[in-house]
This record gives sequence, structure tokens and C-alpha cells, in this order.
Amino acid sequence: MSKKHYQQVVCEDGFNMSVQASESHYSEPRNNRGPYSEVEIGYPSHYDIHLIRYAEEPTEPTDTVYGYVPAHVVQMVIDAHGGMVAGEVPPLKFDPSLCGTFSRSAHVDNV
Repeated sequence: MSKKHYQQVVCEDGFNMSVQASESHYSEPRNNRGPYSEVEIGYPSHYDIHLIRYAEEPTEPTDTVYGYVPAHVVQMVIDAHGGMVAGEVPPLKFDPSLCGTFSRSAHVDNV
């Protein structure tokens, strides 16, 4: 299976980021199939508090990659910015121990 390049994620509030996973990205598993429990995020448009701990270069938050970002953090970032309005993410695998931990309706307004 060949490596897929996923289109940049664009969120409702304008925040955007690249979310990639493959045998050549900082992802888990490192293959071209997925689903992925951790992915690589690249060059977000703005600083994001949920991502900074994964930054390769924390002093340059919009000019760096973020390796092995857990799937649930990717979803938190997207939700925090109003949801995804364009783009795509690799197939994600969520940690079952986190299921039910967060109530989406308690943190995101349904419009």
C-alpha cells in the first residue's frame, strides 16, 4: 500500500494544521494502513496549548512538527477550534481506556 498525503485540516475558527501518518511519519503504527493511535501534526497556524508538549521545537510552535500526538488529542484540538470544516485526518484508533472520559456535549456547543 502506498503512502497517502492527507489534506490540511481547517477548523471553523480558521485554525489549520497538517495531520499525517505513514511509515515515514512520527505515527503509531508506522505503516501505510492504520488505524493510528498516534499521528504527526505539522505547522499549525497558531499556538495550541493541547499540542505544545509534542512539539519538536517548542519555541517555534507554528514552524515545527509534533510527533506521536495521541488520537484523542487530535480530536480535542479539532473540537476546541469549532470542528473540522475542510481537510481530512488519517484513520484514527482511540485508546479504549479514554472512552467515556470526556462528554463531547459538555465541552462543545451543538448549534
